[in-house]
Amino acid sequence: MAEKIFLTACSNPRSPRQREKVERLRDILCGLGFGLWESPWLFAREAGGESTGRQRAQALMDCYESPGGGNICDISGGDLANGILPYLDFEKIKNSEKIFWGYSDLTCILNAIYARTGRPSVLWQVMNLAGPAGEEQLRRFRESPVPGEGPLYQIPCRFIRGEKMEGTLLGGNVRCLLKLAGTPCWPDFSEKLLLLESMGGGAARIQSYFDQLEQLGVFARIRGVLLGTFTELEEGEGPWAWELLLPHLPEGLPLAVTGKIGHGSDSRAAVIGGWLRLEERAETPIYGAAED
Repeated sequence: MAEKIFLTACSNPRSPRQREKVERLRDILCGLGFGLWESPWLFAREAGGESTGRQRAQALMDCYESPGGGNICDISGGDLANGILPYLDFEKIKNSEKIFWGYSDLTCILNAIYARTGRPSVLWQVMNLAGPAGEEQLRRFRESPVPGEGPLYQIPCRFIRGEKMEGTLLGGNVRCLLKLAGTPCWPDFSEKLLLLESMGGGAARIQSYFDQLEQLGVFARIRGVLLGTFTELEEGEGPWAWELLLPHLPEGLPLAVTGKIGHGSDSRAAVIGGWLRLEERAETPIYGAAED
């Protein structure tokens, strides 16, 4: 990890009731020796005082324009993240040493950064350090100083079809990924691996997301799919996400599932825009450069 962490809220701000949890996160990060910078838009304000997409984008660009390296860790989620995209300076992001971290609604920013700059980002919520699985998450975080390397990125998985897959990883939250469709920030999925997870949505909603991805031609171009958790779907008595997805996939396309990517407090991290190799019966994936 770099010596500075920038805390941002590019999506919905945190409720004032969550200040105590954010304060715990501050204490943890300071205890690890990080210097902190915080966006002025971390918390919800009184009516009429909420931020605009342009303001949240400027707060993010302030991080990128700050000298040196560091990690930009977004602690928000919800619906508003794509509102900042028109105001981002992707050339400055491309030339920065900083790595952006976020999950859920921030999926649209993670994939936009890759689409417009080719740079990787990390799909993970730093608030996990102050959550129910915080002790174990802290251990993994401390032992994983380089994005893509260490126990934070160890993702146990099971193959539904095939035995291995490898490629550059894209995706994240399926609803928030689809916000990018038809925009200049929609990535090229050719020869990529696709990661999908979801917090909300029963069978009909998840089916509609898979329908749209197929209609966009995504499944015909990728090299494999990794499904994370689909929280609401798994709480019901309906089909598993992989059962809904399988009819949409070309014959023979590898498909794997994991319970360690998603909205759980024990979730692992994944590098969006990073190379990933997954193998059947392998305990962990292997990140790194593509083999010649």
